[in-house]
Amino acid sequence: MKVILQNLTKVFPGRGRKAKEVVAVKDFNFEIPDGRLIGLLGPSGCGKSTALNLLCGLLQPTEGKIFFGDDDVTQLAAEKRGVGMVFQNYALYPHLTVRQNILFPLENLKGADRPSKEEMNQRAQEAAKLVQIDELMDRRPAELSGGQQQRVAIARALVKMPRILLMDEPLSNLDARLRLQTREEIRRIQRETKITTIFVTHDQEEAMSISDLIVVMKEGVVQQIGKPQDVYDDPVNLFVAKFLGTPPINVFYGNVRAGRLYIGEEAVLDVQGVPDQEVYAAIRPEGFELKADGRLTCGLNRVEVMGRDISVVSAHACAESDSIRSIISAKNQVDASAGSVSFDIRPDKIFLFRKDNEERIRVSAG
Repeated sequence: MKVILQNLTKVFPGRGRKAKEVVAVKDFNFEIPDGRLIGLLGPSGCGKSTALNLLCGLLQPTEGKIFFGDDDVTQLAAEKRGVGMVFQNYALYPHLTVRQNILFPLENLKGADRPSKEEMNQRAQEAAKLVQIDELMDRRPAELSGGQQQRVAIARALVKMPRILLMDEPLSNLDARLRLQTREEIRRIQRETKITTIFVTHDQEEAMSISDLIVVMKEGVVQQIGKPQDVYDDPVNLFVAKFLGTPPINVFYGNVRAGRLYIGEEAVLDVQGVPDQEVYAAIRPEGFELKADGRLTCGLNRVEVMGRDISVVSAHACAESDSIRSIISAKNQVDASAGSVSFDIRPDKIFLFRKDNEERIRVSAG
């Protein structure tokens, strides 16, 4: 099911006489392709959960429209939209078995929409099998692990055969290993069902690993939409560059003079065609190349061995952060007792941004 958002805006009124209204989502335009998994990504308060609640009908937009396929569902009640919803807290009924929890949305259907009891049980069994909990149908939630409870919540959403599946921070309550396992299961389930899925998270690694497209949001405004790798490799502004990536991107205060980028007094990159100005220079951790006579010299703090890679932790007077983290191959030999370390910078892993509005400055190749 294709989903279209047209100029979607949600404004919450201020509370109190002097309180300002809050624009939670502002002029959101996006066409979600049929059968894709979309990651809504951003820090707390960026508007991603509000956007999800607008999609499912729990909130009404201040402006704009929502289409499921060719159907305008903007004013349609939540229960009539054919949406499956999976929440952060699972919301399972503790006194019901797994089977009863999965069956619950079907048993609440009325009239012609209500399946027969035999069909209900069949659909519940199929949904349970899809999420690999079909052997747990007679247990209650308290007898399940966190990951198993999340699978029950997903099965309950899928049993309705929804047109759209919405997931709001579904992995936040799981430990690290379960998060990894469950997100892989979510991707597998989405591919098997081919249900258009919108997945809300603040975890950029989570979103990038399973999404076909990601939408990066800040303060209710969409910053960038694209394939995860494309957004990582080509951020449109400093916020996107800093939000994506683990370890995070290293940001320096730089200057462009006569076609060269200077960090401190060192010319680290040729940037012909870029006017002279102060800039932010952001370098991905994998963009550093260890070199004895490299263009950028940093004070060496320590070397962390990570198996196939080495993390070189250093410092620079022009760095925005106290620590610079460079990821290089373990084949390199770094003298941990040295007072400094030098690097060349890979041109495809460094980005320039304007000092005034933090927008990207494009540098011509070569």
